[in-house]
Amino acid sequence: MSGTFVGMPAFPEAARDAVRDTTLRGNLRHATHTIRAKRAKAVAEVSDWAALREAGRRIKDHTLLHLDRYLEQLEAAVTAAGGTVHWAADAEEANRIVARLVRETGESEVVKVKSMATQEIGLNEALEAEGIRAYETDLAELIVQLGEDRPSHILVPAIHRNRGEIRDVFRSRMGHWGRPAPEGLTDTPADLAEAARLHLREKFLRAKVGISGANFMVAETGTLVVVESEGNGRMCLTLPETLISVVGIEKVVPSWRDLEVFLQTLPRSSTAERMNPYTSTWTGTTDGDGPRVFHLVLLDNGRTDTLADEVGRQALRCIRCSACLNVCPVYERAGGHAYGSVYPGPIGAILSPQLRGTGSAIDASLPYASSLCGACYEVCPVAIDIPEVLVHLRERVAQGGPVTREGNKVVLKPAAGHGAERAAMRAARWAFRHPGALRAGQRLASRTRRLHPRTLPGPGRAWTGSRDLPAVPPEPFRDWWQRTHGGQDGAR
Repeated sequence: MSGTFVGMPAFPEAARDAVRDTTLRGNLRHATHTIRAKRAKAVAEVSDWAALREAGRRIKDHTLLHLDRYLEQLEAAVTAAGGTVHWAADAEEANRIVARLVRETGESEVVKVKSMATQEIGLNEALEAEGIRAYETDLAELIVQLGEDRPSHILVPAIHRNRGEIRDVFRSRMGHWGRPAPEGLTDTPADLAEAARLHLREKFLRAKVGISGANFMVAETGTLVVVESEGNGRMCLTLPETLISVVGIEKVVPSWRDLEVFLQTLPRSSTAERMNPYTSTWTGTTDGDGPRVFHLVLLDNGRTDTLADEVGRQALRCIRCSACLNVCPVYERAGGHAYGSVYPGPIGAILSPQLRGTGSAIDASLPYASSLCGACYEVCPVAIDIPEVLVHLRERVAQGGPVTREGNKVVLKPAAGHGAERAAMRAARWAFRHPGALRAGQRLASRTRRLHPRTLPGPGRAWTGSRDLPAVPPEPFRDWWQRTHGGQDGAR
C-alpha cells in the first residue's frame, strides 16, 4: 500500500476510468446514499444545530487566528503532564522523528489507530524503509492494507469495496500479515468482523508501541482526544508501553468547553450517531495507567502556508467528518482514488492543493473537480464555504499570483493549459469596461442567432457534450427595456 499518490494523472483522466467501473459506482452509490440519509435524520433531532454549527465555525476561526499562542500553551501542558512534544515542519521531518522514536524502543512492530495525518505523510512506507512494520487496526484501514490498496473515503476508507471483495482479500492476504482468515469464511458482516477481531487481537496484546493521530487537542490541559466506533483505538491507546501521536497543528482547541461543541457535531455528521461509542482522552502519562512514555509530534506540512491565505484558510476548520463526500455528486460517481490524495471529495479538492501546492497535474486539476452545487457547504458542521475556496483556487491555477510556500512569499505562474480561459476572461473584462462595445456585441449576437451552433468546437466540445448552449434572445435586455419603457428611466 502506498500512502502517497505520486504520478497520478489529472482528475478528469482518473475520474474517466472510475466512472466506467460499474461495480465501483454501485458500491459508492449504495454507501453514500445510506450514510447521508442516516446523517440527515440524526442532525434533524438537534433543535440548535445551526447554532452549534456557527459555534464550531467561530471556535475554529478564533483558534486559527491565535494558533501560535494555543500551540505554545498546548506544548507547555503536555510537557507538564509528562509527555514530550516534537515539532515537524514537513512530512520528511515527521517521519524521521517517528522512526527514531520507534527505533529507540528496540521494537520493529507498531499498531496504529486510523489517522489521516500519518497517511498524509506516508508514515507506513517510511517506517517500512527503516525495517519497522506498521499494522493498521481500524477495520476499513485493515482491508485497505491487506489489499495493498489506497483509502478512498475519510470515514470509510474501504467504501469502494463490497462484502465479497473484502472476503476475498481476507482469505488471500490475512495470513501474510499474521493470523490467517478462518476456514470457510463467508461474506456476512459478522463473520468478516470476527475474522478481523481474531487477526488483530494478537497484535494488540503483543505490541509495545502504538501510533495514533487525534481528532482534537485541548490547549488548556494538554489532552488529546480520539473518537471512534470500533474500540481498536482504545486498545492502541492504552495497551502499548509507548504511544506516539502525530497530529496536524490545526487540531488544537482552546478549552474543554470548546471541545463539547465538536463532540456533538462530529458524531452526527460522520457516523450519524448521537455520540461516538468510544471517546478516548489522554493527558501525558500516568503511573500504572496506560503508556509509560508519550510523544506528541505536531505536524505543519503546509498548514502554516494555508493559514496565510485569508480565503483558503477556512479549509483548516475541517474536523474530518466526511459529510461533504457523502452529498457530492462528483465524488459519488468518481470515487476517492481519482482525487490523488488521502483527502478525497470536496474537502480534498480545496485542502490538498493548499497543503501540496498546485505544481502537479493532479493538484492543479482538483479545484475543478466540482459542479459548485453547494451541497458540501450546506452539510459542513463548521460552515466551510467549499465552493468559495474552489473558485478562489481556480483563479490561482488559471491566473497565478502571490502565495505563501514554505513560509516564503512567492509568485506562481499560471498553470499550463489555461491560456484560452485567461484570454476569454481578459476579453470579458475589456468588454464590461467598454459599454458601447458590449452593446454592439449583444446586438450582433441577437441578429445572427439563427447561425449559432448548438455545440462548441475544439476543447469546448467536452462542455457541450452533455449540455446545450444557452439560446441567445431575439434582442438584448437594454434594447427590450428601452423599447418597452420608452427610455423613461434611461437605458443602462
